[in-house]
Amino acid sequence: MNRVTISDVAKAAGVSMKSVSRVINREPNVSDKLRVKVQAAIDALGYVPDLAARSLAGARAFTIGVLLDNPSPNYTMKIVTGAYQACRKHGYHLLLENLESARNDIAEQAADMLRNARIDGFVLTPPITDCEPVLAVLEAQGIPYVRIAPTSFQGRSPALAIDDCSAASELARHFWGLGHRRFGLVTGPPEHGAAGTRRAGFKAQIAELGGSIVAEEYGGFQFETGIGAGLTLLAREDRPSAIFAMNDDSAAGVMSAAAQLGLRVPGDVAVAGFDDSWIAQSVWPNLTTIYQPITELAFEATELLIERGSSEQGNGVRLLDYRLIERGSTVAP
Repeated sequence: MNRVTISDVAKAAGVSMKSVSRVINREPNVSDKLRVKVQAAIDALGYVPDLAARSLAGARAFTIGVLLDNPSPNYTMKIVTGAYQACRKHGYHLLLENLESARNDIAEQAADMLRNARIDGFVLTPPITDCEPVLAVLEAQGIPYVRIAPTSFQGRSPALAIDDCSAASELARHFWGLGHRRFGLVTGPPEHGAAGTRRAGFKAQIAELGGSIVAEEYGGFQFETGIGAGLTLLAREDRPSAIFAMNDDSAAGVMSAAAQLGLRVPGDVAVAGFDDSWIAQSVWPNLTTIYQPITELAFEATELLIERGSSEQGNGVRLLDYRLIERGSTVAP
């Protein structure tokens, strides 16, 4: 069977090859009528665009990159899933790059990565999303980018996020409504802006309600460091009756620490996390947490890059919905 060509699509749709190309490349100012007609022909013929030919014919490389630096495997997996789904939908390749944002040579890392790369744009994930040297390198080379959950340099690029502060406040009210008055915090990486926002939102709500934060320990978004934080918090004479960890991995570590100390969750200590990752329903009891749509954030961010010629997003932040998921790890003290 002969391979279906763009000429075949044009004939089937009754339009020019240039019109088909404009639809395939998602160029701006294409009418809905033309787009529907061409897409119908593409679907009927089973046409698959040739990425190499498309790249040579135009300015686009048909590749989207994602910059990662997050220790949580769940977060990374969901980001990759969302970005891949968007690339697959639009006929793009996906490139994954890891940068170590805590190193002083982050700008050099970014420049080395771009030296021989042909890329249409990058999705930046926390904490790289707030890393000014990386933003500067991308801007100097004229490479578009969309950021996920930025807390700095607002208005510098299109961005998507959830309201981390409000989400953490809602979790604080959940604890308070159950009757808890002494709280512990397991913090995230200091360079991770969203973790800081969650911490601030939780503390502000507890202060407003009249409760107290007994202590804070570093959890670093990892199960192992969550265990260490939990052991320290739960060994205190005035141990908290409820602990909020900035992500689910470290919250699961706190639950493990409680078990090591012979304490029951939630009977002796209530625990909650953030993200609604796979581990939230793998531990027992299942973890109360804040669901954030990580896959959807990555999908929408990738689509913004692909459709940037016709997008009306601008450089604002679009907020997606979150929700509190109550499970067995939180009950009254």
